[in-house]
Amino acid sequence: MKGARCALTKTDDSVIDKTVSRLLCGIAALSLVVSPVAASAQAAAASNGNALDIPANVTILGKSDPNVRKPTAVVNGQIITGTDVDQRAALVVAASKGKIEDEEMQRLRTQVLRNLIDETLQIQEAKAQDIAVTPAEVDQTYARLAAQNFGQNVDAMDEYLAKIGSSPASLKRQILGELSWQRLLRRNVAPFVNVSAEEVNEMMARLEASRGTEEYRLGEIWLAATPETREQVLANLGKIIEQLKQGGSFVGYARQFSQSSTAAAGGDLGFVRLEMLPSELAVAARQMQPGQLVGPIENSGGFSILYLIDKKAVLTADPRDAVLSLKQISLKFPEGLSEAEAKAKLASFTSAVSAMRGCGDAESGAAAIGAEVAANDGIVLRSLPEQLQPLLADLQVGQTTPPFGSAQDGVSVLMLCGRDDPQTSGAPSFDDLMAQLEDDRVNKRAQRYLRDLRNDAVIEYN
Repeated sequence: MKGARCALTKTDDSVIDKTVSRLLCGIAALSLVVSPVAASAQAAAASNGNALDIPANVTILGKSDPNVRKPTAVVNGQIITGTDVDQRAALVVAASKGKIEDEEMQRLRTQVLRNLIDETLQIQEAKAQDIAVTPAEVDQTYARLAAQNFGQNVDAMDEYLAKIGSSPASLKRQILGELSWQRLLRRNVAPFVNVSAEEVNEMMARLEASRGTEEYRLGEIWLAATPETREQVLANLGKIIEQLKQGGSFVGYARQFSQSSTAAAGGDLGFVRLEMLPSELAVAARQMQPGQLVGPIENSGGFSILYLIDKKAVLTADPRDAVLSLKQISLKFPEGLSEAEAKAKLASFTSAVSAMRGCGDAESGAAAIGAEVAANDGIVLRSLPEQLQPLLADLQVGQTTPPFGSAQDGVSVLMLCGRDDPQTSGAPSFDDLMAQLEDDRVNKRAQRYLRDLRNDAVIEYN
């Protein structure tokens, strides 16, 4: 159940590519504000265009001075400073839009320190095993992240990290940890994991038998609890739920707090069938709707918070898997408009859009009213905001959605320029299922490996 979705596989694909995907899936560091279409595409595939719009109320974690070293822990002789903790915690604060109370901030710093200790142990073990990760490889991955979020502009990402109280060095160290651990597992763990053909065939048969039933894409934050720690764990989860309901990033909190192996993937369990879940979680998930948050739920020696990301029918073509070609036509409103003026501006915009003769006329029609056009040819319908999905599902090519937006942000419409509907939804291939089972087993062994490193470590706290 708790196998990570951005996990290591035994194939020999580029380590850089795998780590970029894993960081994009799991790092809640950049918490970017993007256009409506780009935000949805980034959530689905992290591969479509987006635009930076830094909010004015970003909270900075004090004055971070990298020249001031404040020892917090020493791990096998290597110092982790208070500045290291501050800069890594700043990534989570940014993902939560600065809405973290002082008490919650202390818990966050404690968890960040634990993560940094684990990261240090992973890097040290890789070096001890003569597994090298060069600065050039780290810089290449960092540049790929900048390209995904800042349009090839590394300097813009550097400035953003400094603005939120973090630093490029902090994010690069996280990249180094991811690369080191991944290569270590590939050499010392993955070759010794075996999955039989019979196991894969059995899983394929179970999938076919469940065709048409619903499967759920869930996010989970799980904390272990004993009778002695039960009340404290419940209090911690209550605080996390409160922060999430106020707009905090589920991915960010899962990555920093969850004790499940899916923490690195932002808590994402992927699509699962209810019979694969513990009964307590299955009962809760069955009642949930996409976007709903539920918890704490007691199960498996601890408590879970569940977030339903999506659900669909198993091995059945889903209209929401259609790939759309869209044009977003947007108009900014001048500052200081009265409500009446804004309504008049909206009516004029709506009338002008209605007069456009399909996608070929969008650019010239938009230019005539001072609007902008952004095109995207690879948007999966289910990745768009839930309110827009039924509107776009019913559109014909050349038609537009009703306007959406606000007087402050401007208004937009989406014009449908093409649609590739899903024809069939076949079962995953033998190789796909084999890789999934291998990933799950590698992740479980990786947890044991890390526990052994912790047990053997000499750690001093200050």
